[in-house]
Amino acid sequence: MSLAAEPETRASLSACPACVAAPSAERIAQMAAPREARLMLSIPAAHCAACISTVEQGLEKLPGVRSARVNLTLRRVLVEADPQVTAASLIPHLDRLGYEAHELDAGVLSVTDTDRQGRELLMRIGVAGFSMMNIMLLSVAVWSGATDSTRDLFHWISGMIALPTVAFAGQPFFKSAWRGLRAGRLGMDFPISLALVLASGISVYETWMSGHHAYFDAAVMLTFFLLIGRYLDHRTRAIARSAAQELAALEVPRAIRLLAGAEETVNVAELRVGDLVLVRPGGRIPVDGVVTEGTSELDRSLLTGEVLPVFAGPDRVVSAGEVNLTGPLTVRVTAAGKDSSLSRMAELVAIAESAKTRYTGLADRAARAYSPLVHLLSFSAFGYWMWATGGDVRFAINISAATLIITCPCALGLAVPAVVTAASGQLFRRGLLIKSGTALERLAEVDTVVFDKTGTLTMGTPEPTNLGDHPRSVLDVAAALAGASGHPLAQSLAMACRAGGVSPADVTDLAEVPGYGIEGWHNGRRVRLGRAEWVGAQSLDVTATYLALPDGTVAAFTFADALREGAVEVVAAVKAQGLAVKLISGDAPGAVRDLAERLGIADWTAGALPEDKAGEVARLTASGRRVLMVGDGLNDTAALAAAHASVSPATALDAARVASDIVMLGRNIAPVADALRIARKSTRRIRENFWISAAYNVVAVPIALVGLATPLWAALAMSLSSITVALNALRLK
Repeated sequence: MSLAAEPETRASLSACPACVAAPSAERIAQMAAPREARLMLSIPAAHCAACISTVEQGLEKLPGVRSARVNLTLRRVLVEADPQVTAASLIPHLDRLGYEAHELDAGVLSVTDTDRQGRELLMRIGVAGFSMMNIMLLSVAVWSGATDSTRDLFHWISGMIALPTVAFAGQPFFKSAWRGLRAGRLGMDFPISLALVLASGISVYETWMSGHHAYFDAAVMLTFFLLIGRYLDHRTRAIARSAAQELAALEVPRAIRLLAGAEETVNVAELRVGDLVLVRPGGRIPVDGVVTEGTSELDRSLLTGEVLPVFAGPDRVVSAGEVNLTGPLTVRVTAAGKDSSLSRMAELVAIAESAKTRYTGLADRAARAYSPLVHLLSFSAFGYWMWATGGDVRFAINISAATLIITCPCALGLAVPAVVTAASGQLFRRGLLIKSGTALERLAEVDTVVFDKTGTLTMGTPEPTNLGDHPRSVLDVAAALAGASGHPLAQSLAMACRAGGVSPADVTDLAEVPGYGIEGWHNGRRVRLGRAEWVGAQSLDVTATYLALPDGTVAAFTFADALREGAVEVVAAVKAQGLAVKLISGDAPGAVRDLAERLGIADWTAGALPEDKAGEVARLTASGRRVLMVGDGLNDTAALAAAHASVSPATALDAARVASDIVMLGRNIAPVADALRIARKSTRRIRENFWISAAYNVVAVPIALVGLATPLWAALAMSLSSITVALNALRLK
């Protein structure tokens, strides 16, 4: 049994006229001034505005902390503090505030915390929309009967607004089309770019020739609607950052190396095999290694999902990422940095992520066939009308442009994101947040659901199950010992005793024995609470702690993990949909078997390591199954990334949330079954949208080919098809 455990550690130039005259004085002042520390901590439990104020105000009250800023989207807090402030000193305080925290290495997180691409798209949408409204006002004047020089003036003014707008707002399409051309392929953005260029070019030509019609309004309108589609696509497809980077950032950045009995803090990258490292209580193990001195208990839940801490003593093998709960440990390094188990896990995730990115959405597959056909139709129309009119370039280009605009794949581009956006709203109201644009399509194909146990189907908090089996005198002694310990089981036992009105007995000389438990003296006799072998008890095949009483008897307190709300319902609903269900956990066989029996899951696996979970997902996938992985721990991250689709709770570790396609915002897990049902409906809507887009082209393309649609009417028809697709997507509601 052990004391409370919290994970461990982790940081400008003035100028004035006088300094120009005395630069050396300024340099001396800068050298003398203490540098501030910049610490980044992950706070997975933060979820609302109240969390922001609680964390920020709580940290800013601490001595040496200058400021604390919470990023709720990324669930991180950035702390600026005096150099002597460390992450190890902040984490216990956050724990008292009710927030588990892990230090992140800011240098590893190369992904910016701001959505620059999304902001740029919104800015371009605003520019295009503002320009479109102004050009429409001028177009109304032309349509109302303006002629000759007045009409030409309005056309020139429209052109002065439209050309810079298209050049600026259309850059996402132009750049993408150019990249595709350089790579030797025609993507969906090439016909879009060609339509914008042709509409603008024809408009300039018509204005120059004092033509009756110019299509600047069509070009800007086309740009506006296409940008909206691109923004929806961006919002539904964007994933905040790489899970592999998050895993790497969770590694302890520094360690205490022992040299000739002296302690020195060094970067983990500087450690070599054979070095001795000191890990104090509450600290995360920074390396893979073997314990040479000290006894303690380790919290391995971050890596394996095991609820019960494990004993650590001399010759015990430890892994990076485990948390030292009790006494100090001296560890001889066997692997550090990129060779550690945590880094290998990050590599597994990176491989799985790259494999999943090869998945191509329905719209992308359709675009590969659609784009060449669009160009063929447009160029064929140009050639035919050049021949039919005896070389009337003006007329042929107008028809060619109208054909290209009317077949512009805007509706096709909206087919997926419009549905995903509507479905996202549905699922968000049920407490699920979609992070991947292709998640719904993949979720609809799932035929097997694999659940993790701890923190997923359960809450990850052990609760006593047999307090009522013990007399009050036994509970009094147990409450006194448990209340003085920080071990997870002891804390749970003490809390349950307090809730039951138990008054702690008079136990003196309390002392924690690292790795074993806590002992004291009651009525002149020694009492102990802790491991079975330490107190002289027969170990049970369940999670338990044992109390040795003064009369020599032993009382066993058993624990069970509390079920997550909706766990029974989600398993029943998934099975009712005809899907296979499997439970896989790193916990002990007894605990996993009991949970499987409570939930009616026949197929279960216990004692699984992270690579075992990823391997099982890979095995199921190789056998032709489409797997949905539902998990929350660091040990689930590789399996989440490798699965066909994945879900994790918002309380999960950052790395697990990033690797997953859908995040469960609430405590209730039942909406996971709703996600499977809505995903199948969404896929049907996506296919319907493709049929709508195809039907629109069957009707509209011949009209454009025979010369009955100007580029302006083509742009209006294209917009109508986009609106129809969006309305069909809203049927999900």
